[in-house]
Amino acid sequence: DKLRVWEASSAYDFGQIINALNASKDRAACAELLTITDPKTLPVLLSNKLEGEILLIFIQSLEHYVAGKDPGLAYQHLFYLSKAERFKVVLALLSRNEKEEVQQLFDSLSESQSDQYSLEDLESLKKVYEL
Repeated sequence: DKLRVWEASSAYDFGQIINALNASKDRAACAELLTITDPKTLPVLLSNKLEGEILLIFIQSLEHYVAGKDPGLAYQHLFYLSKAERFKVVLALLSRNEKEEVQQLFDSLSESQSDQYSLEDLESLKKVYEL
């Protein structure tokens, strides 16, 4: 039974969708959500609800479903995720294995070309993610 996702109009809606995605660990549905969500709206939609599990399912979904098709969109999401409330706190709590997953996403983005980012952009964003 595939989870249905829709474009969230409020932080409350987005929170409900994220909770369902998190419970089911449905990365494909999460990727779909990230594809229909404007990256610029992420900080507002996440409000103060960013947690390690959420960051991780976003990273995994971007890596497995989005980066290959649209590296620019994956970069934008990474960029705006880093502007979300609680980002630094959540980042500090990631395990070494979890950090490696983030690193893998950055690696696949550096192998791709996009007019949305340069390698310099990617390098400076990596520093924000403390990699």
